Amino acid sequence: MEIDLESEMKLSRRELRVLLLHEFRLGRKATEATSNICGTMGKDVLSIRTAQHWFHRFKNGNFELDDLPHTGGPLEVDMDLLKQLIEQDPRLTTRCLAERLGCSHITVETHLHELGKTWKYGVWIPHELSSIQLQHRVDACMELITSHRNYQWLHSLITGDEKWRLYINYTYHRQWLSAGQTGVTTPKPDPHPKKVMLSVWWGVKGIIHWEILPDSCSITADLYCQQLDRVAAKLKGKQDRIYFLHDNARPHVAKSTRQKLLSLGWITVPHPPYSPDLAPTDYHLYRSLSDYLREKKFNDESHIKMDLLNFFHQKSQDFYEHGILSLSQRWQQVIDSNGAYIND
Repeated sequence: MEIDLESEMKLSRRELRVLLLHEFRLGRKATEATSNICGTMGKDVLSIRTAQHWFHRFKNGNFELDDLPHTGGPLEVDMDLLKQLIEQDPRLTTRCLAERLGCSHITVETHLHELGKTWKYGVWIPHELSSIQLQHRVDACMELITSHRNYQWLHSLITGDEKWRLYINYTYHRQWLSAGQTGVTTPKPDPHPKKVMLSVWWGVKGIIHWEILPDSCSITADLYCQQLDRVAAKLKGKQDRIYFLHDNARPHVAKSTRQKLLSLGWITVPHPPYSPDLAPTDYHLYRSLSDYLREKKFNDESHIKMDLLNFFHQKSQDFYEHGILSLSQRWQQVIDSNGAYIND
C-alpha cells in the first residue's frame, strides 16, 4: 500500500507521512488530508487508501514514520501458534499477531485468510450474565420444556411488552465515495428525541391489543393493570385458558400486577431475568418493526399510529405463529449452550 512517487514535488515517503501526521494532528479526516496534500503537492502524490492506512496507524498510537527493515524473502509463520493465539483471543489485531510471530502484518493477514478467518465485529449481548443468571436461564427453560407433554399450549400463549418509538428513525450508513465526494448527509440524532411509548399484546393469531401512551406518561403498576384489563376485554369469550408471558420489569412483577393476573385467571409463564432472546416481542415482533420503521420520519402521533396499524395488518398469521411457536426451539438452545444468549 505505497504511493506513486513520480509526482510533481518528488516527495519522499517519509516526507509524505510527516504531512499526513500534521493533518492528523489538526483533527482532519483522511479524505480531507488527501485533498489538502494533493492540492498543494500534486494531484497524484497521494492516494486516499494510503492516507487511510496511515491515519489508522496514528489512531492506534503508532507514530513510527520509517519503514521496517526488510530481511529478504517472506518469513515463515508458525501456523499452530497463529491458530492458538486467535483461539485464545480472537480480538488480537494483525499487528499484535505480527509482533508475537515476528513477521509482517501482511503475512499474518494472508495466513488468516487461508484459514478462512475474516475481521468483523463481535455480537452485542444484552447483559453480562453471571454464573447464577446462566443457571436461572437453564432452569427456567428446563421447567418450560418438561412441564407439558407437548407444545400445543403455546397456541394459547399471550405475550407483550412496551418500547419507545421515535418520530425520526434515521440510520447512519457507510457509503462508497470517490475522492472529494461528501456523500448523502445524515442529520445527527437529537440527544432528547421526540418519541412515544408503544404497548402491544399478541399471540399466534396476531395482534390482540396495542396502544400508544399519552405524552410524558410512564408505565406504572397501576397503569399496567389497567392495560391488562383492556387486553382481557379483547380476549373475552375467545380463549378458555390463557398463558401469559412478560418480562421482569418492575410494573410487571409488582404485587398489584400479580394479584391482577390471579384475578384474571391467567397462567404466568416463567421468564428468567435479562432474557430478551426468550421474549417473542423482543426477538421477533419489535425486531421486524424496527426494520419497517428504519429511515422513516413522522410529523405527529397520528402518522405513527397509521404506520403501526399498517405494519400489524400486513403481517400474515404465519409471522405471528412463528414468533410464538419458535419458543420451544429457543428454550432448547439455551439449555444446550448452558444458558448463553441466542445470537441471531
